[in-house]
Amino acid sequence: MIYLDHNSTSPIDPRVVETITTTLKEGYLNPASQHRAGQRARKQLETLRNSTLKMLGAQTQGMSADTLLFTSGGTESNNLALLGLAAQSVASSDNKGPGEVFISSIEHPSVVGAAQALSRQGFVVVNLPVDQNGVVSVEALGQRLAQSAHPVLVSVMMANNETGVIQPIREIADLCKNTDVLLHTDAVQWVGKLPIDFGQLGVDAMSFTAHKLQGPRGVGGLLLRHGLTVEPILFGGFQQMAMRPGTEDVALVAGMEHALRIANEDNDRAARMSQRRDRLEKELFDLQPNMVINGQQAARLPHTSNLSFPGIDRQAFLLAADMNDLAVSTGSACASGSSEPSPVLMAMKLSDDIVRGSIRLSLGPTTTDAEIDQAVIRINRIVENLLP
Repeated sequence: MIYLDHNSTSPIDPRVVETITTTLKEGYLNPASQHRAGQRARKQLETLRNSTLKMLGAQTQGMSADTLLFTSGGTESNNLALLGLAAQSVASSDNKGPGEVFISSIEHPSVVGAAQALSRQGFVVVNLPVDQNGVVSVEALGQRLAQSAHPVLVSVMMANNETGVIQPIREIADLCKNTDVLLHTDAVQWVGKLPIDFGQLGVDAMSFTAHKLQGPRGVGGLLLRHGLTVEPILFGGFQQMAMRPGTEDVALVAGMEHALRIANEDNDRAARMSQRRDRLEKELFDLQPNMVINGQQAARLPHTSNLSFPGIDRQAFLLAADMNDLAVSTGSACASGSSEPSPVLMAMKLSDDIVRGSIRLSLGPTTTDAEIDQAVIRINRIVENLLP
């Protein structure tokens, strides 16, 4: 099996498995317990939290310290960000009625679903357009914010999970700051692939998860700018300042922290993946000159490639790839059970044959040159068999 679906989930690093196993053997109990065993777990959890904050470029000391809430993963982090920040914004505003929430038209299903939930609560959800490369329009956001009587929240991902196209978050952050509106970014596909500095981004909240960077599934985080709080979406506990109640899993947090540390110390990770991704695209294009690289003219993540082969059907390709021991996808794993065309590619206003014939290839730090060579052979063979 050649695994080119790291944007869906990445195989866990054996060193992370060892860390989780060792932490479990340490026997850490409930960090909320008041006895010495519980306090020992609490101390370890806070050490891991502090280390994770530092690696993400967040403030860890003083009055300007940022907040890291541990969650079950990216979906919960995105839901907590949108629902929690929108509710908090309304609660702290003179205008008690729901306002407007702005999201890009290429957001992950977990952001789209949370925005739909806000719409049912009375918020007005505005979908921001993107260009043909999948880059959100800062100009359109500026115009809509200027027209809004009660802007509450903007949520734009750092980089798209299907195309890898990087979004102009710094420009959006400046715009949001000037209009005094909160900004959340989904950094799930960014963290662990490229350097990140939360303090320099200018965002108010950032989501990430461990299993996209060779960490364990079932744990992630929501990073909040100092002084910012969210209304909870879970209830019945006081953990994490009652913003995200529930017993924290020290072993999973330790695994996430170690995975992030490995990524930060792997200085040529991005260059290594980018070189192999570019070679994959070039060699496939040499064999299939009608192939289209979606988002090619924009800055992209180093490991993501969204390719279209006009004339083929993406679902037929996916089945054939699986039969040929090639793990790829046709879009977001959270929507993999759907045969509907990609909302991301449709938002880019690409032609039907480009959308219909699109596949997503996503590499990881462990992808080898030999796997790239073999993937080119298998993909070309499948495309040749599927073309009319």
